[in-house]
Amino acid sequence: MSKIDSILSSFAPITLEEMSGIKLMNRIDTKFVTTRERVEQLLLMARQEYYAQQTDGQRLSGYSTIYFDTTDYDMFYVHQTGHTGRQKLRFRTYDSSGLQFMEVKTKNNHGRTKKKRMAVEDMSMASDEEREFLQKHLRYGIATLRPALSNHFERITLVNRGKTERLTIDLNLRFSNLVTGVRRDVGDLVIIELKRDGHCPSPVLDMLLDLRIHPHGFSKYCMGSVMTNDGLQVNRFKRKIIEVEVMTGCRLR
Repeated sequence: MSKIDSILSSFAPITLEEMSGIKLMNRIDTKFVTTRERVEQLLLMARQEYYAQQTDGQRLSGYSTIYFDTTDYDMFYVHQTGHTGRQKLRFRTYDSSGLQFMEVKTKNNHGRTKKKRMAVEDMSMASDEEREFLQKHLRYGIATLRPALSNHFERITLVNRGKTERLTIDLNLRFSNLVTGVRRDVGDLVIIELKRDGHCPSPVLDMLLDLRIHPHGFSKYCMGSVMTNDGLQVNRFKRKIIEVEVMTGCRLR
């Protein structure tokens, strides 16, 4: 048993059914980037304030994701320039159940992320229901899109005692570029995301501050693309890449 597994076993559990009222589909997300060692410290501090999601007896859940983009990487470049109203299209598979969802994420000009999703059996986007879903929520035509990047990671999901927020901690992140064929493992880099409606008080923010873990944007799609495709222009991502490399000791490009 790893140290993280051992610490997680000391958390009170919460089931998916008990979390059904904490969807946060229209939310404010705050991301943090840190190392595995710091996360171990954070988990020790959070044990009395948070529940750990448990599925089939497991508190680490595997996720696989495939992102789509246009052939000229419009979604990537729109995100890089910081435009509001940017979108992502992804297919996410929950490894434990095999369930797959098609998801459209839109970030509006108020900093809120809206996620729309539907259960699917594959990535064909061929059924009437899938096409109607995409036409309603995605600004890109289906014919302009192709699979661009896949990733796999393990996630810890914590819920505060008041059940007003979720904290996800993503470990063991691996990328595979579906255009270039390049693969990357980012080692000890860990992505933390605080998800809540509005600005509800959050127990974890003081813990993160104590550990000197500060807000830092990290798009898995954009950063994974940067790490696996030398043909992309990084421009505004250069500073972010350097900051993450210094922070984690992991070379990204």
